[in-house]
Amino acid sequence: MIKTVKSVDLKGKRIIMRVDFNVPMKDGVVQDDTRIVAAIPTITYILERGVKTLTLMSHLGDPSKDAAKAREKAEKDGKSFDEAVYIKGKHRMAPVAEYLAKKLGKPVVFAGEDGCYGKKAFIDGQPAGTVVMLENTRFHKEETAKDGAERDKLAKELASYGDIFVNDAFGTAHRDHASTASIAKFVPVSVAGFLMEKEVNYLEPIVTNPQKPLVAIIGGAKVSSKIAVLESLLKTSGALVIGGGMAYTFLKAQGHKIGKSLVEDDQIDTAKKILDTAAALKVRIVLPVDQVGADKFDAAAVPVPVDGQDLPDTLMGLDVGPKTIAGYKEVLSGAKTIVWNGPVGVFEFDAFARGTEAVARLVAETTAKGTITVVGGGDSVAAVNKFNLAGKMSHVSTGGGASLELLEGKKLPGIEVCRG
Repeated sequence: MIKTVKSVDLKGKRIIMRVDFNVPMKDGVVQDDTRIVAAIPTITYILERGVKTLTLMSHLGDPSKDAAKAREKAEKDGKSFDEAVYIKGKHRMAPVAEYLAKKLGKPVVFAGEDGCYGKKAFIDGQPAGTVVMLENTRFHKEETAKDGAERDKLAKELASYGDIFVNDAFGTAHRDHASTASIAKFVPVSVAGFLMEKEVNYLEPIVTNPQKPLVAIIGGAKVSSKIAVLESLLKTSGALVIGGGMAYTFLKAQGHKIGKSLVEDDQIDTAKKILDTAAALKVRIVLPVDQVGADKFDAAAVPVPVDGQDLPDTLMGLDVGPKTIAGYKEVLSGAKTIVWNGPVGVFEFDAFARGTEAVARLVAETTAKGTITVVGGGDSVAAVNKFNLAGKMSHVSTGGGASLELLEGKKLPGIEVCRG
């Protein structure tokens, strides 16, 4: 169990809270406020409890790495590059503070562009109930330092701003950073916010004790990035639906012709091992039985239906066909729990989005009938948002890497510090 904000007395306390406000920015303007909105219930609850101050901290991209990439691209394109202007438009927290203030209907005081150090007097001097926003934590190399003593320098400073640490940044819970985990060593009390609590309550049982039958839908491009989650879910699933580009590594492992499809030849043996383990555990593996191919990876490519598991040499598989979708419906209809991580086709191209859209609609339909449905992983989330079905799922995770690692059965540093 994790301790939450509801388990502690907040009145009169200084709260230091890690949020995940790593939102897309363009010219200093928030482009997508999903992560900001997700943190508001915890922020509102804390403020309603009569706290002295609530100090928020987050990263916003990685300024030095992102600026280096942007400079390289500008030079390649023969364009001028102003790093200060770039960082101001993409990585400064001041515009996020302004945006949050509008959402909350109350001021959010920005602590300044000079970083996260030396802000204790500034914070302690604010009127009761003030919300303070610190600058991007990743302007400090200590935030992500591999050396624990280096991380502790920033962690101690951040800890001095609060009596209670609240972690509501599930998206960075898998990172052992100064503001996500190390800080807990220097604050008397560490608890989770409501977003963190919800993520853990939905994702952990899938690995430990799901309502069965559990059906896992695992897609995406590469087997190599999903080996651990496949192995983990084999232990609790009744069926594994494998789609997307990674399905072709499994099909090739079974001896099928995959044409020009994406394949990881160095993962063929891994795929065979997973298929053998599934057979031994009596876990059903669902692979595409028909496909939609194309002669090139392009949004304008002409879709070619292929009735069967073998593809001609001239085609690559970019989506699943109607028989496969019918198979999905059959296997999902009997599930008590469904977890979905990764698309089953190139849904970004409209001509090859039908399979992923069908999965999204099938999962939504089972939710309406009482099945617990959890969507985890960036591309899956993008898919349900594209088809306007996010609200029809039991839970849509806010963390890509974090949700994947939790499904792999790993212990996440940002969650462990909130354990009772």
